[in-house]
Amino acid sequence: MATDTRDRILDATADLFRERGYSGTGLKAISTAANAPFGSVYHHFPGGKDELAAASLRRAADGYAAHVLEVLAAGPTDVVEAIRHGFVAAGQTLVDTDFVDACPIATVALEVASSNDALRRVTAEIFAGWLDALDLLFLGAGLDASNARRLSTLFLAALEGGFLLSRAARDPEPMLLLGESVAVAVAAALGR
Repeated sequence: MATDTRDRILDATADLFRERGYSGTGLKAISTAANAPFGSVYHHFPGGKDELAAASLRRAADGYAAHVLEVLAAGPTDVVEAIRHGFVAAGQTLVDTDFVDACPIATVALEVASSNDALRRVTAEIFAGWLDALDLLFLGAGLDASNARRLSTLFLAALEGGFLLSRAARDPEPMLLLGESVAVAVAAALGR
């Protein structure tokens, strides 16, 4: 039962960060959204909001990375077409969730980059791990390490930027345009 409560708290935190950001999310709102007594937040996270935020970001990061790689794997087997498919799916997710469901890591990273170094480091670690996973995708497609890292960085920046621009415009078009740009860059690197 304790693990269930802890998991609910972590999930509620990630959901609220995605919607409201770090500063806009209070511990009372988290306990309410998790359907957990307020005291259980401190029971499971005695370090308070920063400890909870770090654990929630890491958990959300694992799920988010697995989801992105799953979406890419569920699409065409060709890496260029898989990228197109992935960005179209991200745009559709935004539409389906009324432009609310985006990356909680980026939302928090933008907010804490200059105000909370501990959480900035957590988000930097997460992004570094995602870049490593994307590198493997591009290495598997036949690219060398320097091109893989260049395209991994482009992919991640385009995806996060697509969420930002599409949410602001309430239109999936920026996500689709950025996805096509990444696909074209990958095709060029592969000599197509």
